This record gives sequence, structure tokens and C-alpha cells, in this order.
Amino acid sequence: MLNSFRATKAVLTSPPRHLDFVLVADSPALEVRDLVKSYGGYLAVVGLDLDAPAGRVTAVLGPNGAGKTTTIESCEGLRRPDSGTIRVLGLDPSRDRAELRARVGVMLQDGGLPNGTRATAVLGHVARMYAAPRDVRELTERLGIGAFARTTVRRLSGGQRQRLALATAVVGRPDLVFLDEPSAGLDPQARIAVWDLVRELRDEGVSVVLTTHDMTEATELADHILIVDHGTVIASGTLAELCGDAGSTALTFRAPGGLDLAGLRPALGHGATAGEREPGRYLVTRPTPADPALIASVATWAAEHGILLTDLRSTGTTLEDVFLDLTGRSLR
Repeated sequence: MLNSFRATKAVLTSPPRHLDFVLVADSPALEVRDLVKSYGGYLAVVGLDLDAPAGRVTAVLGPNGAGKTTTIESCEGLRRPDSGTIRVLGLDPSRDRAELRARVGVMLQDGGLPNGTRATAVLGHVARMYAAPRDVRELTERLGIGAFARTTVRRLSGGQRQRLALATAVVGRPDLVFLDEPSAGLDPQARIAVWDLVRELRDEGVSVVLTTHDMTEATELADHILIVDHGTVIASGTLAELCGDAGSTALTFRAPGGLDLAGLRPALGHGATAGEREPGRYLVTRPTPADPALIASVATWAAEHGILLTDLRSTGTTLEDVFLDLTGRSLR
């Protein structure tokens, strides 16, 4: 499945995309059931279940060591799980690897891109493996690869490598594409170009499985979100389902660290909470919309205690709030 340079040079073919999904219109593009994978005595993945809807962008989130990389590599056919079942476009990623190679795109990271080859030569080589690839010139221009076209892979910056890796993953017009941190290391202009391409892939009916640590990226792109921790999925749903009712409130502010919030909480109203999410950064949540009285209560409490508040903001609950609440705030 992996678009490796060790792959055969034979032209890869795949049936038209619209026929693929006529047969399995309601089936997920990726289905994982009771996945288990261990390394020595360490259980990296423990009974994990995962679904990625067809024709949608699915974001898989998790702290380092949560098991998401092992899970995705098992889905890509790069690792063989100890037990459980995986279906990629209805097929087994190990047994049906040859058939899936023409239908699944994978972002090649540093170990997969040939260091001594020029960027456009890499992309052209991958494109020639497919019967009906995307226009290489258009893709090169769209992702700004022309600016470093004659530079060898070993001399590319991290952001340039990311753009080239993304191009190699999508040039073959896959039905399903796995993207690993697609905008990592990119400047704002390149990030916008990458996000626009991901949205276009979804609009074309391509299923996208995205792993990222960037909560903004997941918020902007994902139709469906899964949060993985300790080797299993601990939460899943749409952004609205995970973040709750749009009428809820998240009020953040900065102030000196270590403040005693005991006197603030009673003034916030029923169901409200207040805590220090990280040193000097505080979060107030309430299950009802923000109003002037809430902000006045926080400001009055601060004035009574001689506390200068900075960067006071009122928003709905964010994906980052949910992620940190579920996985904790300690470093791993």
C-alpha cells in the first residue's frame, strides 16, 4: 500500500472512484475492531475500535505514546497487529496489500523519500506508477514545489519535505489517503494551500485520515474526530458533539500563576468551573452563554484582590479544551 520507491515499476491501476462506493455506500473507508498490538511486554494498542467514514476527513488525535501511530501503521499494512481486524476500503491491509497499493495514498516521511533525488524527480517517479495520476505540473505549482524543484531531498527544509510528501501521497488519485501532520513546519501561505487541497480531496469523494497535534488543523478540516489515549479511543464524534452545545462558554485570561480561585467560583453561576490550565493561564467554563454579568463577575473579583487580568477572551469550548480535559495536562 505504501507508495515506496521499492515498489514495482508496473503501472498501478484502480477502478473509477464512483464505482468503489456504489457497492459499499454505507461502509466506512476504514474500520478497525478490537485491535491489539504489543512490543515486548508493553501494550501499545489495547482493544481499539475505529471508524473513518467514506468521503470525509477523519482526524486522529492523541498525546505522544497514546498508540495512534501504531494504529495507523497497522492500517497502512506496515505493522501486523497481534489480534483484531482491520478493513481498508473493505480489504485486509496485509493480505490485499497489492490491490490496496493503487487505491491508498500514504505520506512518506523522512525514511521514505530518497535523499539523493531532486524533488520533482521524486514526484514524477511516483506519478508514473499510476495509470491516471494528477497533473504533476499543476500539483507542483499548487504546493509551491517549483521553488525547490531541483533541490535534492536531503537539502529540503522540514516544511518543503512535508509538501513533497503530501504531493506523493495524492498524485495517484487515491480513494483513501493517510496524512501525518500535513502542515507541520509550514508557513501560513503553505498551510492554507495544504488545507485547501485536503478540502478539495474530500469534495472529490476521497476519504482522508489525518493524524495531527495541531488542534486548529483538526478544527478546520475534520468532519469526524477520534481522540486516542493509552492505546484505545477515549472519545469520538463531530466537533460539535465533542465540544458540546454552542451556547456553552469558555472564558480565558492571563494573570499571575498560583491564584486562589475559591472566592471566584461562587460568583460565576450554577455549573461554572474555574481553574489554572497552565501556569498563569486560567479557564472559566459555564454551560450557558457568556453575558456581561459573567465578565463583570470575573473583573470584580480581580479588582477586589488587586489582580491585573490580561488577554481576557470569551469563546465556546474548544477542541483543545476537550483534548486537555480528557488526556491531562502533564508532559509525557
